[in-house]
Amino acid sequence: MHDEDSLAQRSLIYPERESTTIETMAELGRADVHRRSIIQAPFALAALSTSSRDWLIASLEATVTERGMRRVGLAEVANIRSMFGIFQEMDVMRGGGHARTTLVEFMNTHVMPLLRGQHDRQVQLALYEAASEQAYLIGWMAYDDGQHGLAQRYLIQALKLAEAAGSSALGAHILAGLSDQSNLLGHSKEAVALARAGQRGMKPGESPACLADLLILEARALSALGEREQASRKVAQAEQVFGQVVTENEPEWARFIDPAYFFGEAAHCFRDLGQPELIERFAGESLEAAQQQRRARRGALSQAALVTSQLTRGEVEAAANRAAQVVELAAMVNSSRCLEAVTDLKGRFSRYAEVPEVKLFNQRASALLGL
Repeated sequence: MHDEDSLAQRSLIYPERESTTIETMAELGRADVHRRSIIQAPFALAALSTSSRDWLIASLEATVTERGMRRVGLAEVANIRSMFGIFQEMDVMRGGGHARTTLVEFMNTHVMPLLRGQHDRQVQLALYEAASEQAYLIGWMAYDDGQHGLAQRYLIQALKLAEAAGSSALGAHILAGLSDQSNLLGHSKEAVALARAGQRGMKPGESPACLADLLILEARALSALGEREQASRKVAQAEQVFGQVVTENEPEWARFIDPAYFFGEAAHCFRDLGQPELIERFAGESLEAAQQQRRARRGALSQAALVTSQLTRGEVEAAANRAAQVVELAAMVNSSRCLEAVTDLKGRFSRYAEVPEVKLFNQRASALLGL
């Protein structure tokens, strides 16, 4: 237990050296796979400001060098990247709780030994970047599975690996994940700061998809804080940047930032601001894209936003019928965020408990999700 407590503390620290991150990641992975107490470690708000500050300082101070062409033919790096693409698709389609342990085992077996080896600089940078992508994805899966303390620890270590790789865009992407998590947990001011740090750390022209994501997540946090004018302006700015995205030119880790995701996040901004017309506009676009891709998690979240819009308009029966569809979609994925969305809807319907359609919704939520 002493070692477990020590790991819980050390994994919240943004290390000075990459070697420290590598060993911390290996320990996290072993404890995660064996379901030790680290998975119950609490989320620590204070750790975020130090990590984002140190990453931003390192990004701004880093000298720009010509790295040349990455040796993408290197079998080990290509294998790591191909596995990342497979598991990111699984996360998008099935939820974070579906295959995280398998990805952790792949990291422990294949990625950590490579990181400990000696390579020329070009290969070493490629390995750091690939490992950072994978550590981020593991953290994101833990976040979606409701393991917030564990997720935070993976994301902080992923941030250090992104710095070691010299990838400011990837580091900014990881800060976007930390911002999203912070806002979900009610730390909206910290979420704004994290999203802004990510924006400042990016180089001009890097990943419009990542920049659009940071902007829309800043807007979400501002909406949660009730900053109506600021949030609305930030959504408009994010939408303008999103219009510049060319998916084929984006890195693999940014491919999920598509219309289903982006417009869904915008819809939740206006849900928090209580503006049904804009909820319906953005949630409708998100839902259409999610249905075309058969993405149950994003479909559930966007349907849930539409439910709140209908409730705002007083359309209780129609809202309850749509909420039952949210339950059906949530039952198809392993995602704590979908469960939280249904729980939120149950609270919103509490005053209409005697309406027949609401009763049916509550029964379906109990039968399929245990809520």
